[in-house]
Amino acid sequence: MIIKICGIKTIHHARAAAEAGADMIGLNFHPPSPRCIDIETARAIAADLPDTVLAIGLFVNQPLAAIAQTALECGLDGVQIHGRPEAGARDALRNLSVIRAFSISAREDLARLREADADYVILDAAVPHLHGGTGTTCDWALARAARDHTDRPIMLAGGLTPENVAQAIAQAQPDGVDVASGVESSPGVKDADLIRRFIEAARQTD
Repeated sequence: MIIKICGIKTIHHARAAAEAGADMIGLNFHPPSPRCIDIETARAIAADLPDTVLAIGLFVNQPLAAIAQTALECGLDGVQIHGRPEAGARDALRNLSVIRAFSISAREDLARLREADADYVILDAAVPHLHGGTGTTCDWALARAARDHTDRPIMLAGGLTPENVAQAIAQAQPDGVDVASGVESSPGVKDADLIRRFIEAARQTD
């Protein structure tokens, strides 16, 4: 079970996630988000992580060249791409893990997964004009059906919390889980105890 804690803004919370057993931490570069951070902060967080934890940058509707430059400046291990797709992501970002995020609300949405030019896909709830971190629960049955539409590892996001992540994993059967708002004390502010509890609950399903 891959566990990603997204929207990390401080070294303190990055360390808390790493020590609790996270596999990835997400660094948000989408300015409208309360989790957005600057290049210097992202670089410091990425440099502080142990080799066992990947630093993943989150981008929305950004050109691949700009994504690659930010990843280089911050020392990222991978990128998570939201919004309008641009062809050739894995070729342009060949030294990075590429995660493609899809918002799903109906079975028809799953057909788009076949076009995923990525190493992983993340399935999130569809909320107009927003890209993750909304606290809205993804349709777990729909996420499970996604297995028929992609051979990429599937990560589940959307409304996950320490209280419901085990149930979500049991129903959706993903390869990993991704959480942002579900481990926060207020928008954009992580809670180390919630991070620990979330990871413990997710690990119990392995």
